Amino acid sequence: MAERIDVSIEHKKEQAQPDEKRHPNTCPSCESHYRDDELDAALWVCTHCGHHFPMRARDRIAHLADEGSFVEEAADVRSEDPLGFFDLRPYTERLAEAEMKTGLGDAMVIGQAAIGGHACELAVMDFAFMGGSMGSAVGEKFSRACDGAAERGAPLVSLASSGGARMQEGILALMQLPKTVCAVEDLRDAGCAFVSVITHPTTGGLLASFASLGDVIIAEPGALMSFAGPRVVQQTTREKLPDDFGLSQSNVELGHIDAVVPRPELPQTVAKLLGLFADAR
Repeated sequence: MAERIDVSIEHKKEQAQPDEKRHPNTCPSCESHYRDDELDAALWVCTHCGHHFPMRARDRIAHLADEGSFVEEAADVRSEDPLGFFDLRPYTERLAEAEMKTGLGDAMVIGQAAIGGHACELAVMDFAFMGGSMGSAVGEKFSRACDGAAERGAPLVSLASSGGARMQEGILALMQLPKTVCAVEDLRDAGCAFVSVITHPTTGGLLASFASLGDVIIAEPGALMSFAGPRVVQQTTREKLPDDFGLSQSNVELGHIDAVVPRPELPQTVAKLLGLFADAR
């Protein structure tokens, strides 16, 4: 029988030891501390223990795509505020703050690119923009990426990083799940491949939609990929979960994904996959 725990007590312990004071460049696994330039040179991977720090969308594109090959598309697509949503602050204010902070129009960047000499379409998410949440703009951008790939007969490569659907857009955000699923089906009907790369974290509506639909699904080490996070599952089931619950390592063992690939090896791995798909056409 699974071990049962008192979730309320465990939750209080977690609150008593907040992690907000940790410097963002301090490795949560081994406590090593880095400067920004050191992490940037190491692709935001801890050189001591291999922990993968979050990586910004444009940095991922620069690392993955052949130099000078990326041409951004749909950069003018922005989220609106059809619900006039207001929590502690207006949604429009949160959007403006996220755009100023990240330099992005929304949580996804799309465009044409080449990886290892193979033409493709890229759709890369950025968790720094409102937790990578998927609203109408993200759904529209991903759909356009699928359409662009289908029109050119090129494969699509997506890199997911998201907390799920954007609550400020309500049902309009949830509607992006079937919209993006249909876009992937249209891509398949056009005979184009889809490579899905899952990074930390990929949860909620992203995992429940296009992130899980790749012809090949790979993930970075330590990436959390679970519809609900471990804390929510543990509180719901009142059972102690394994330490690797929802992580990419356990998902590959269960057959949910095809491989776990360290970030430095990602360009070569994706290029090899694109080459195999090109040979099969």
